[in-house]
Amino acid sequence: MAYSQQALKEQVAKAAVEYILPLLSPTAVIGVGTGSTADLFIDELAKHKQQFKAAVASSERSAKRLADHGILVLDLNEVESMPVYVDGADEINAQLQMIKGGGGALTREKMVASVAERFVCIVDESKLVERLGAFKLPIEVLPMAINSVSRQIEKLGGVARQRVGFITDNGNPIIDVEGFSVEDARELESTINQIPGVVCCGFFALSPATIMIIGTQEGVKQLSHQPLSLQYL
Repeated sequence: MAYSQQALKEQVAKAAVEYILPLLSPTAVIGVGTGSTADLFIDELAKHKQQFKAAVASSERSAKRLADHGILVLDLNEVESMPVYVDGADEINAQLQMIKGGGGALTREKMVASVAERFVCIVDESKLVERLGAFKLPIEVLPMAINSVSRQIEKLGGVARQRVGFITDNGNPIIDVEGFSVEDARELESTINQIPGVVCCGFFALSPATIMIIGTQEGVKQLSHQPLSLQYL
């Protein structure tokens, strides 16, 4: 019997908690991402809340879910380092480069991840791609820069559209870009980051995930940066 996407997400959330259990300690602060898979991870993590100090959330949504479970939520400014950050992705390739931000939390996700010693990406197999770009690339921008950034994006070959009716937790709009298709997004991420008015680009390629835990029909597997091979957990 084939597993549903929801079942795969549940399996990978449980596997992620098992993966980070050795990293937990009474002083540990855990970075937590945003999205449907991250929600399931939070629910599993809560079963072990006595084994770590607190969490830092990448969105108000995740902060509320953590707090509802009785987990202390700290501001990123209160934390110098974290052993791990756990989050999902909208797309991820074999180099563990990602597109993130479908839920609009890309800026905070990138900030929280930057403080962690390792980034554990948790996905179902539908998110694994050869080339990034089928999923529209989110870019958070300053309000006055929507049109100017969109014009610069079009010069790079993308088609930008403002996400209607959406404002990030930081108070900014997002433009979603289609038309990109890249095997290695590092150069394009760097170029977009340099456009005046861009707050954050949804490519996570300059700082990719450390490890991916992926739910497949054949079981939960992991893909590390080195070696680039799938292994059963």
